[in-house]
Amino acid sequence: MLKATPLAAAQIVEAADAQDAPPRGAGLRHVAIIMDGNGRWAQRRGLPRLAGHRRGADTVREIVEAAPELGVDHLTLYAFSTENWKRSVEEVQGLMNLFRIYIRKEGRELRRRGARVRFIGDRTRLAEDLQSQMATLEASTAENDKLHLTVAINYGGRDEIVAAARRLATAAAEGRLDPSILDAEAFAAELHTSGLPDPDLVIRTSGEMRVSNFLPWQTAYAEFAFVQESWPDFTKARFAEVLEVAGLRERRFGAAG
Repeated sequence: MLKATPLAAAQIVEAADAQDAPPRGAGLRHVAIIMDGNGRWAQRRGLPRLAGHRRGADTVREIVEAAPELGVDHLTLYAFSTENWKRSVEEVQGLMNLFRIYIRKEGRELRRRGARVRFIGDRTRLAEDLQSQMATLEASTAENDKLHLTVAINYGGRDEIVAAARRLATAAAEGRLDPSILDAEAFAAELHTSGLPDPDLVIRTSGEMRVSNFLPWQTAYAEFAFVQESWPDFTKARFAEVLEVAGLRERRFGAAG
């Protein structure tokens, strides 16, 4: 019988500890990301802004694949805001075409990986063919649960809250809702994210330190991480590092420390 040396024994213990260790960022199960910096990434390289968005789509694929490995089972990506319509017609049309291409190319892989896909935001301004693609992908992944992927397209947090308040006010005026029993839970049920847990962590790339109208209600108690890398340079390794650091924070949700 072979006798374990002290070094070998230590390695065995270390390996066992690694197997029992929680994933990086343990407890940060829902991560929301403001994917910023595609255009500037391209401009710094003398490329058209759309080249940065195409490179950013590759990063989306990498991060979506990495999320479950890192203990993240809900991932929400801010793809296009209600304010992004102010960009050039060329850039907006290019982004819409990229969304079409991404859904068509990645849909089968997302289904294979067991990802459930949802889209949030006001779809009425989007082209009908894109709306149809989105609805088809949602329906075809509705039974999956290995990763809950939410993509915000034509999303604005203030618009979401105003629309929810308008629906509740109408219900109250028509006698279908008693305003005295309206609480935060009932209000949240009227938001695009109804049925989803609130984000534990919000990451914004490219060094900008603002939230840009992204999930203002849902992120009331979220942690935030602002990283310098532009979205095209945000790797799986960097994602893991951000999760590890943020996972060390003490979250008190308003309680005393």
